[in-house]
Amino acid sequence: MKTKEEIFEGVKLPGIPMLIFNIVFLLAIIGMFIYNLTLPEDCLLQNVLMSIDMVLFFISCFLWNGFMRIEPNEARVLIFFGKYEGTVKENGYFWVNPLFVKKKLTLRARNLDVEPIKVNDKSGNPILIGLVVVWRVADTYKASFEVDNASMVGTTAQDKKSTDNVSEKMKAYQNFVMVQSNAALRNVAGSYAYDHAGMDKMKELTLRSGGEEVNQILEKQLNERLAISGIEAVEARINYLAYAPEIAAVMLRRQQADAIISAREKIVEGAVGMVKMALDKLSAENIIELDDDKKAAMVSNLLVVLCSEEATQPVVNTGTLYN
Repeated sequence: MKTKEEIFEGVKLPGIPMLIFNIVFLLAIIGMFIYNLTLPEDCLLQNVLMSIDMVLFFISCFLWNGFMRIEPNEARVLIFFGKYEGTVKENGYFWVNPLFVKKKLTLRARNLDVEPIKVNDKSGNPILIGLVVVWRVADTYKASFEVDNASMVGTTAQDKKSTDNVSEKMKAYQNFVMVQSNAALRNVAGSYAYDHAGMDKMKELTLRSGGEEVNQILEKQLNERLAISGIEAVEARINYLAYAPEIAAVMLRRQQADAIISAREKIVEGAVGMVKMALDKLSAENIIELDDDKKAAMVSNLLVVLCSEEATQPVVNTGTLYN
């Protein structure tokens, strides 16, 4: 018993020659029927030929059911009385055993835009996160026999009957991908913090700074969940990330405070360097000798000028340094 996708190795004839043969065969049946009409009525030969002609006509109708057309990135799953015989992925027009049930599947990639959902990150903060998934059918056996398409489309007889339609099948698969994407997204969002809560945690991976690494983790988890259905997530990317509305204002103030602190640190670091450079240059070139009190006053004045948010207003001292 086959339990995975296999390429069909049975009888598969070119479709055009078989089409010509069937047309000629049907014309021959019609010609025999016309010939029978020329024979005398109640003739034994006429009755025999008429019976043969009817049998051949039913055989011709039966042969027409064996044709199938496969376009690029499409496949046919062949089933013979409930037994999986293989998958045909070769493009073209073919004829196979008319008793085969030929289930059509498309292997083309599809997009799924998952609406943002509210989850708690690793720190317990409520956030809104969404993703975009590019997926396709990778294993036709699992997609056909491991996933219950009818239950995903609906419960009515009309819905279950429509699962033989390719578009309805793909809607069912898309519903399966959406449910598993939500589960994977919740798991990843709960494993990492939204951003760095403090300067001592800059090396920790977060949803906001993780970028490609977080996307790769999400894609891996999604493929693990979709493996049972024969569906492959070609790409999964977080396309929306924000704090939930109830804490967005508070977190914005915290981010602003972190930004101000970082900016102040840079300003102070640069100001100290400039003051040190000024003192070293004055001392190296013997421009003026300053004692500790004068150096302290100069450092204080320079730091006020360099670190102030607004332009400073200088006060000109017309006396000595000590008055």
